Amino acid sequence: WSEAQVLLLENNDFKSDISLLGMDKEDALIVFEDHIRALEVEEAEERENEKRRQKRLQRKNRDNFLTLLDSLHEDGKLTSVSTWVELYPVISADLKFSAMLGQPGSTPLDLFKFYVDQLKANYHDDKKLIKEILKERKFIVQGITSFEDFATAVCEDQRSASLDPGNVKLTYNSMLEKAVIIEKEKLKEENRRIRKMEGEVKNHWIDAGLSANDTWEKAKAAVIDKIDYQAFDSEIKIEDLWNDFITESENTCSHHHSLSK
Repeated sequence: WSEAQVLLLENNDFKSDISLLGMDKEDALIVFEDHIRALEVEEAEERENEKRRQKRLQRKNRDNFLTLLDSLHEDGKLTSVSTWVELYPVISADLKFSAMLGQPGSTPLDLFKFYVDQLKANYHDDKKLIKEILKERKFIVQGITSFEDFATAVCEDQRSASLDPGNVKLTYNSMLEKAVIIEKEKLKEENRRIRKMEGEVKNHWIDAGLSANDTWEKAKAAVIDKIDYQAFDSEIKIEDLWNDFITESENTCSHHHSLSK
């Protein structure tokens, strides 16, 4: 009020108006207070309007940045396995990225992480659909299956348009790893079966008292009615097994002689 009085005394219109000069000071103060309150209300409204404008601008910047991420996803550049470091050169070159810098709230990195996390959240649904497609196409993933063959089989189905490329890759890795484990287990089981069969044949020769001095014909006669030849690849394989038996027998014999000396 003291500042206002100085300004009034410097104003020519005020100084030349007799009625204003003769106005009661208390009435003048009331008018001043009413005027200040009106200005405060106006200023508060302007601040709120500016806040709303800034929020709209910030929301628009976020929406535009998400649109950028959508376009990168549609182009297959942004997937559920993408990293910020990998795509930063592409993202940072776009004005939609620059517009977000410095504004409060979620950063471009935050929105990128949220976007990728959402893609990852769809992984199980995508994996289920991929398995359905492969089952319908009778496509079996083996240890030698390439990603190109896998992706081709999946993408030939129209439903694959909704799949995230990163989830397709993750599903391939998962199914390939499982196939390799199964194949290794089958190989181990097959090797155990073969070793067991070979051990049974050798035991027949041991029971028959055969040694390295005996012929293959005698060895064959000792087991021909006791084993299933069809269980072996061929008769030659059994003959190879006999040669191994001879070598083992000779080594055992040499070991015993050495101990005796």
